[in-house]
Amino acid sequence: MTGFAGSRLARGSGAFGVARMLVACAAIGAVAPGVQMSEASATPPFGMYVALGDSWAADASLSQPTDEFVAPGCAQSRDNYAKQLARALAIPVFRDATCGGATTAHMTTPQSTLLGVNPPQFDRLTLSTDLVTLEIGGNDAGLAAMVPRCVTVDPAVSPCRNSLVATGVDEMSESIAAAAPKVAAVIEGVRARSPRARIVLLDYLDGVGTGPGCFPVVPISDVDANWLGTKLFELNTMLAGVARAVGVEFVDSYTASAGHDACQAPGARWVEGLIPFSTDPVGPAVPFHPNQLGADHQARSLLAALGR
Repeated sequence: MTGFAGSRLARGSGAFGVARMLVACAAIGAVAPGVQMSEASATPPFGMYVALGDSWAADASLSQPTDEFVAPGCAQSRDNYAKQLARALAIPVFRDATCGGATTAHMTTPQSTLLGVNPPQFDRLTLSTDLVTLEIGGNDAGLAAMVPRCVTVDPAVSPCRNSLVATGVDEMSESIAAAAPKVAAVIEGVRARSPRARIVLLDYLDGVGTGPGCFPVVPISDVDANWLGTKLFELNTMLAGVARAVGVEFVDSYTASAGHDACQAPGARWVEGLIPFSTDPVGPAVPFHPNQLGADHQARSLLAALGR
């Protein structure tokens, strides 16, 4: 994961990346599938769909991973939103390039994982590609790496905000702004390779809310929980601004996910907390990532944007 150059943001795997426990858990067997989408029309609206993005696009999973499209280390779920979308629209040619830990640089360069190498994500694009979904930017901004660093045993301590906000300057806000041109460049790169493609940029689900936290359920102080929630909102606002500036569709999956953050009870939360176990589906989970309910919401949001 690439942080903001010159800042104190951590480099390496973070909340949008893939935990090292993938080595032990990536081979766990299948579980019951998530929500089923409605039957597609007889004539598919798209001929070739390519999904691009990081672990929130891969809907990183330890209980239902697949290496059908990528290296096992990408932790791509067999029922992520891209696969649901492809099934619902009965798209004839589908390629899912999404990979945990991906940054914008991995659109054009290979990405090494603990269990193999994912080729440059743009390699899946062709002149025939007519639908592209994209969810990227969290790792470039460095927000991903900060989430586990906010964990504390003392609710009065706020290690994240205290380390990144000094003399009135919030380094994370600067890092988010610095990621904007990288996301814009990715979109232009898609256009150059697939000029006929309908490009849809998706934002990130509400993982922590913007109010007080829920210590000790999620062991992050109220101050840091509020700060993280505010930075996630800034990240999504940046993505919406990029979509407007370059003229592509933007899907807001964040707003409707309010009240389904990691502090909520099993069955209500769409993003898991620190404990690496989920009830949706039952089994090991990647902390601070969407569970199957979150993936289903992402799929519904995209289908609605496509008029389905």
